[in-house]
Amino acid sequence: MAFFAATAAERDHAGGTPKAERDRLRESGLLAMIIPSQYGGLGATWRATLEVVRAFAQVDSSLAHLFGFQHLMLATVRLFGHRRQWEPWYENTARRQWFWGNALNPLDRRTVCRRCEGWREFSGRKSFCSGAIDSEMLVASAHEPGQEGIVVAALPTARSGISLSHDWDNMGQRQTDSGSVTFERVRVDEAEILSDPGPLSTPRACLRPLIAQNILTHIYVGIAEGAFDEARRYALNETRPWHTSGVARIEEDPYVLAHFGEFLIGLESARTLAQRAADLLDEAWSEGDALGERQRGALAIQSAVAKVAASRVGLEICSRMFEVTGARSTHAALRLDRHWRNLRTHTLHDPVDYKVKELGEFALMDKLPTPSFYS
Repeated sequence: MAFFAATAAERDHAGGTPKAERDRLRESGLLAMIIPSQYGGLGATWRATLEVVRAFAQVDSSLAHLFGFQHLMLATVRLFGHRRQWEPWYENTARRQWFWGNALNPLDRRTVCRRCEGWREFSGRKSFCSGAIDSEMLVASAHEPGQEGIVVAALPTARSGISLSHDWDNMGQRQTDSGSVTFERVRVDEAEILSDPGPLSTPRACLRPLIAQNILTHIYVGIAEGAFDEARRYALNETRPWHTSGVARIEEDPYVLAHFGEFLIGLESARTLAQRAADLLDEAWSEGDALGERQRGALAIQSAVAKVAASRVGLEICSRMFEVTGARSTHAALRLDRHWRNLRTHTLHDPVDYKVKELGEFALMDKLPTPSFYS
């Protein structure tokens, strides 16, 4: 992680594509972490994979985002597609160290799917396409007029008609390349359509959004841990006691100690909840096609609990860290504000208020969340 941490603050300021860091990830073999060993991957559990996501987020949340979404895309083709589709994609990913990008934004219906003679055509624009730039494969979605749901396909990024835009310039997560992709009469073969069993068609297929939620939760916890570590180092080495505190060293200030104690309580709570959700995800994943709605629903509840906790704890730490580091810590060169900017940008992915509403419905009426791309 030292290689990525060394330039994280500088790269956060610069934005753009972290090409050297993505290539280092390719060389590491970690892009195939969740792929079973019989296909050339590492055969890791979701708990182990999510722990790596969290470790990346501690030093560079943009890379954590790209790494996590790599495995979300791999899960997508397996959960939505047939074995004859995902097996060769897994083998090629492990052997060639493919990066997978995201062009599946179900709320953006500007990309339209048209049926042709034995194939389909995607045309339109798709936003929030994290990791599309410098990828070998894309998971893309389109809306078919007159039809419910969406059409999801796995496509080579270099296919004719696919254009990637360098138009991501947000205040946070600045190296996730989460800009837009344009499809101009892109040919999509039927063998590339993920329709067996298809999107959100079975309890097992409905694990996809919960994998996404767990990835986000681990990114949030990792960002909070990184902010805590930087605040601790800065406080011990740079921060001076307030002149009326009556103490000689910052570590003797009772208010500073109280803040750090509260930070620790929040972090321990969020970590524990995130790990519990990850373990439940592994249990649900291992059920295969036998996974039932109730077990899937229980995972959805625990995933929502963990995400809400991680969002709240993370935002509090990333904001209040300056109360223990002092005015000098706001110097632009330190870029300590990147933790808050990254987390605030990411936690708007889907409103936690609606997660709390779902949790209230479960707590009061034992009602499980209705599966969607966000629950």
